[in-house]
Amino acid sequence: MQAYDIELLKHSTPAAGEELQGWCFGLPPGIAPEQWPLDPDTGYPLMHGLTLRLPEDYRVHGPEIVALSFFSLAPDQNDGGPSSVDGIAEQIVSPGQQPPADPQLLPFWQAGRASHPRLHRMEDILGGAYAVILLTEGEFNGAPCQPPRLPEGNALLAQTDAPLWLKGGSASTFSEHVREGDFLHRLFGGIPQPGLDVRYLLRWTPRASDPNAGIKPDEYGETDYQQFYYWENNDIHRDNYREHPWSQGHQPNHIGGTMRPVQGMPDISAFYIGFEEYLGGYNFGSGNAQLDFRDMKIDWAC
Repeated sequence: MQAYDIELLKHSTPAAGEELQGWCFGLPPGIAPEQWPLDPDTGYPLMHGLTLRLPEDYRVHGPEIVALSFFSLAPDQNDGGPSSVDGIAEQIVSPGQQPPADPQLLPFWQAGRASHPRLHRMEDILGGAYAVILLTEGEFNGAPCQPPRLPEGNALLAQTDAPLWLKGGSASTFSEHVREGDFLHRLFGGIPQPGLDVRYLLRWTPRASDPNAGIKPDEYGETDYQQFYYWENNDIHRDNYREHPWSQGHQPNHIGGTMRPVQGMPDISAFYIGFEEYLGGYNFGSGNAQLDFRDMKIDWAC
């Protein structure tokens, strides 16, 4: 088993002969608009962060599940945690057999009933909403899905401002953080353009050396997992901090293997994606995140 580094490319369409391995920002593929997961706190569509084809050794949900799409609450609605509108979450997450009596809740009940059969919802430690849809080959290669139409005149939806990405696209919304000449400007090759369909392709390649591929991350030495750093002569002092040669060249965005969380290691499986804010445009407080796509957990820290 191997770990894989993920590279963000500066183009949105594969070159001739180039395998499509995924993208960040933009739109999810192969699903219907009514299957687009809604934010149970606000009722607005969750933001599509990334879609990624999984290497064969990470297809833990069966060989027919070749990819996933990851969705997040909007960064402008994630300032210290979400703000919830009473009544919406139950209809979206646990819709009953019968529609609600309140007509204002009906669109959210309908959305909950129409959920994709391989939709998995999760929350971060602050209660923020995230979701994963597991994709078949046909879905991964399917047409881009436009966000669902919002119910007009809905009093519950009106309690929250619409997320900014719905108007200009998630890439251009995130571009508020991009300044000419800075890291993000170089990463994107300029300032991202507006548009719901604006995306950046992703490409993964095997890490040359990673002893932690296939091993559950652990910072307490209870498994065979190895930290990427050590202390010279076992003397914990900043002057004695060292990094193992095998960790050199590891990229911050990756599938499995050695992680570099901003704070402590989360309790997740070996089947995870480690990623930075710019790989889809989130609000992690300038930190990074880990998505366990086997056990369906999300953790981030700053």
